[in-house]
Amino acid sequence: MLILLPALIAAQAPLPADVWHQIGPNPHSYEPAPLPIPRRKRVTEVPPPVPGETPPATQTGIPALAPAQAASPRPTRYTLCLAAGEKDLTAGIAAARAWLAEAGKAATPDTAHGAAAQCLGQLLLQQGDSTGAEAAFAESAGQVPGNNPAAVAALQTMAGNAALAGGRAEAALGWYDKALTPPSASAASADDNAVRGAVQIGRARALVALGRLPEASGALQEAHRLAPNEPEGWLLSATLARRGKDLERAQRDIEVAASLALHGDPLGAPIGLEAGVIAMLSGREDAARKSWESVVALAPNSPEAVTAKGYLDQIGPAPTSSAPAPAPAAPPENAR
Repeated sequence: MLILLPALIAAQAPLPADVWHQIGPNPHSYEPAPLPIPRRKRVTEVPPPVPGETPPATQTGIPALAPAQAASPRPTRYTLCLAAGEKDLTAGIAAARAWLAEAGKAATPDTAHGAAAQCLGQLLLQQGDSTGAEAAFAESAGQVPGNNPAAVAALQTMAGNAALAGGRAEAALGWYDKALTPPSASAASADDNAVRGAVQIGRARALVALGRLPEASGALQEAHRLAPNEPEGWLLSATLARRGKDLERAQRDIEVAASLALHGDPLGAPIGLEAGVIAMLSGREDAARKSWESVVALAPNSPEAVTAKGYLDQIGPAPTSSAPAPAPAAPPENAR
């Protein structure tokens, strides 16, 4: 089965720009919005490889290259399927459907069948068809051999991500819960924990959408335990704490998120935006201004920058001192 767990777990569906990590409903209010749902792929994502054709994945989702390996691995039908969609999305989807129909003739679970469904799901996400993508990922999960529960969990999580992107939070939560059961019989590896932590982050988003905030907080606590170095989990818990008016906890969590986000990480802008909101609500206007200015400088064309500019317009420029200069101090008595 085509599988690269960190990359698959991170895959998200496109959403309207006003949903992407929006912190407030408009630039003239500091009222909280729902937890953000990413719409862009992380820079660490790569297409899932065919087992044996590329080296094992690292925890970041980037394949560890062998010393003699060429920079570009040999293309597979799966990678060619994705490439076709990048070139022409409509034609790529048609080709993926044709491949799926061809592979679907197998009577038993089949790697090609699963790969075709997985490719179709990813292309449908790019098209904005979250319902079709959810069904395709579910079909792909059904083609995974029974001795590979991690691959099943990854694809179930992708189905959950697609459902959540389509606003079907209850269905998404069902997929995430399936991805967490049954637990592995063997001791969990770092990769297993990273995957399960990512699932808990998805569960938290779904639970917030359903208004089950205490459960969402618990899911994020579990995400921190399983994947303590994942900045997205800390960003979401900071947002949730801020929504609950626990500004001390929100400040602590956003600082952790900022410390974990690498230079160039796409999460840098949403972290800076949230940090500014937390600072403003805490009465630290200067710190908020600096955070929002950093978002504009970091990602000037991003939706976060648009929101940050709106907040900066609202609070105005930093005040300048107009107080008169203090009078010179009187000289000491013995100097007169």
